[in-house]
Amino acid sequence: MLNFVLCDDNQNAVNKLSKLLNAIIIQNRLDGQLVFSSNEPSNLLDYVKSHPVNVVILDIDFKDDTSGLQLAEHIRKLDKNIYIIFITGHLEYGLMAYKYKTFDYIPKPVTMERLECTILRLFDDAYEDSPKYIRLDNNKTIIPENSIRYIEKDGMKLVFNTDTRTYKVYNSLNKVKNILPKQFVRCHKSYIVNLDKIYNVDTLNNVIIFDNNEKCYIGPKYKNYFMEVLKNGNYADDMVVDYDTQ
Repeated sequence: MLNFVLCDDNQNAVNKLSKLLNAIIIQNRLDGQLVFSSNEPSNLLDYVKSHPVNVVILDIDFKDDTSGLQLAEHIRKLDKNIYIIFITGHLEYGLMAYKYKTFDYIPKPVTMERLECTILRLFDDAYEDSPKYIRLDNNKTIIPENSIRYIEKDGMKLVFNTDTRTYKVYNSLNKVKNILPKQFVRCHKSYIVNLDKIYNVDTLNNVIIFDNNEKCYIGPKYKNYFMEVLKNGNYADDMVVDYDTQ
């Protein structure tokens, strides 16, 4: 997981950047978190000295005697591998900023699209295949997508069966399916299965088997589509299924 910190001497800017960054991480299901933010450069430097940090987002022009460039120089001495992203309204600092092995330089006002482009490039640089996460509820429960074997509808709740444990949350299969990647396929009115986790399929009894001998089921209305995806990877984005009856 990448730990982000940010600093701007304007507290409103700190609040805005925090919201933008958190939204980008959640929407793209990135393995990252904002662990610290401040409008005081000294506080940020103290945090970096004593905590694991991977990415620093800095304003350049602070109101006091400390500049973002000076702060970056101190950070570089602490850790040569930290990613540094500068954000400023002063374009003339651009060339100076890259002296500190800056990953990117974003002019103000910062937009969601511009920051998202930078963050996604950063994850591509940090990981060849960065893991994706899914947020289960408002209590900030986050689990790796690739740990999910299948999802089962149980009344008003969904049961997420993973490699290590089960999670129960209030949600609907339709809503969850919309945020999952294509390897998660609806196979029954009460089940979504992760194709990457399937060990065997008993087509005679319409049963999907996992390597720990857990099972879920294939519904008649879903069988043809499920088998087509399983065999050939032919996903039909416009497939129409009556999810409430079988």
